[in-house]
Order: sequence, then structure tokens, then C-alpha cells
Amino acid sequence: MSSNYIVTSMIPIPAPLQSKSNVSDLKKRLDWGEPALTIIDVRSREAFNISHITGATSIPMDQLVDKALVCFELVRDIYVYGATDKETALAVSELKAAGYQNVAELVGGLQAWKAAGYPVEENTAIFS
Repeated sequence: MSSNYIVTSMIPIPAPLQSKSNVSDLKKRLDWGEPALTIIDVRSREAFNISHITGATSIPMDQLVDKALVCFELVRDIYVYGATDKETALAVSELKAAGYQNVAELVGGLQAWKAAGYPVEENTAIFS
């Protein structure tokens, strides 16, 4: 047996970014350890401070495009979630209009993420 062969069928590769992604799609990419993505929470800072997806960045809707253009390349893979799927769709639309090519709506947002039992950061002091 030759030792000069490559085994590619053994390495799982996450699916590419879709325009609408389920929380499981994002979780698979995070578990894969893929650093070339950003998760943006467009809810208010107050809502973000109470609870958010672990690793998400808070950029409220009124600052979204301006901050994104300063912080992220136009080809960066970006997952977006808001308070509702409608808010999420609006945020994605604004980012695409600004020139972002790889933006996904995280369907169900934080609620779907929590329902799946995925990690969140919560400020427990608020609930005390």
C-alpha cells in the first residue's frame, strides 16, 4: 500500500453559506472550527446584553452598514439575526445593498439557537 495518497472522503466539510441558514448549519461551521465567519446580532444593545449567541457581535440596526463596512471585508461570511425574522431579513438586505456577498439570515434567531440547546452568553445578574 502506498503512503502517497490523500484521504478526502473521511473529512467532513461544512455546507457553504446559504441565504437562509438554520441554526444547525451555523453550529456545524462553528464546530468545524472555521474562523472565517462573523455572527451579527442586530437587536438592541440591551437585548444583546441580556442574552446572545456565544461569539456574536452586537451591531444594532441603526449602525449596521456603517460599522460593518469598517470592520468586515465584503467577501466575509456573515450570519445575521435580529429580534424577528423580518428584522433579520431587513438587515441582510441592507448588507447586500452595501456590497456584502456572503450574508445569511439565521432563521429563528436566538430563540431557535436556544431551543436547539446551543451555547449562549447570558447576563445572570439581570435576573437576580
